[in-house]
Amino acid sequence: MAEQSRRTLAIWLFSVCALIALMVVVGGLTRLTGSGLSITEWKPIHGALPPLSHAEWMEEFDAYRQIPQYKILNKGMSLDEFKYIFWWEWGHRNLGRLIGIAFLVPFLFFLFRGQVERPLVPRLVVLFILGGLQGFMGWYMVASGLTERVDVSQYRLVAHLGLAFVIFSAIFITALPLWRGEWPARRDPHPLYRWSHIVAALIFVQILLGGFVAGTDAGLTYNTWPLMDEAIIPPGAYASTPLWLAPFEDITTIQFNHRMMGYAVFLAVVALFVAGWRQRLAGWQRTTSLILLAAVVQQVVIGISTLVEVMPIHLAALHQFGAVVLIATALLHVDALRAPQVR
Repeated sequence: MAEQSRRTLAIWLFSVCALIALMVVVGGLTRLTGSGLSITEWKPIHGALPPLSHAEWMEEFDAYRQIPQYKILNKGMSLDEFKYIFWWEWGHRNLGRLIGIAFLVPFLFFLFRGQVERPLVPRLVVLFILGGLQGFMGWYMVASGLTERVDVSQYRLVAHLGLAFVIFSAIFITALPLWRGEWPARRDPHPLYRWSHIVAALIFVQILLGGFVAGTDAGLTYNTWPLMDEAIIPPGAYASTPLWLAPFEDITTIQFNHRMMGYAVFLAVVALFVAGWRQRLAGWQRTTSLILLAAVVQQVVIGISTLVEVMPIHLAALHQFGAVVLIATALLHVDALRAPQVR
């Protein structure tokens, strides 16, 4: 395949990554505005159209008024107030449909024209299947909040968020070597290559822990830094029973874990940067090392600001976008260390 064709594929995949990044932010805003349960049915095709008449709006509103969130939290909500949360969820779902189209249609086009190399086809097919699974996971998450809860299960939310980042990461690391005009990617790894994988894995775990913070509203408590309840280790951490559920259901433990992992990620990135400086990284390797360091610093600053300001929507959304930037820069550094000859 010509280098230009590979670059065309890379631009397509990077564009899909950008849409997924937007999806992560919109999903976070949907959660922050309490909009995620406003559409109570899963209609993959018909649901692309919003209500087009007053009768259709009332049908959607009546369905929402049957679930616990309305009865317990939003009883007395007006139709206009319902429309506000409806549009957030409708936009979130339709952005997901757009991502599916943005992946499938160009893929079929490039495949028909013979621009996709045979070894690349199975990977792209798997990525599309994962995208479909993500749509199902989104509905599985929403369904958890329609009967007995006033919000969605934090376990399903984390699964939905984690899968989004898996898909984003897989597409991103597929696009990077294509952008350089090579497939499969050349392998001449730097000694720090495996350590960069560990850093990327820590970032992914931190993202999952952040999902538990979002899913339990743990960020609305202990809004001081660096102390929690006037201590580094708050008295309530791991105090609930059974102990093994505390990291997933106890808000004190959940926020404590997110803080500690945040420190671990920051120190790991700094350590990787220092190791690279000592080993005299040059060219693109050095550049990606600096980019990763800058990304983790900005994410820590935004995270602390979001906490002490008690989760304002704009900062919380920026923090979620920062997570996308951070995992992307980590993968960029991984890729640079895999092929030291790249400049």
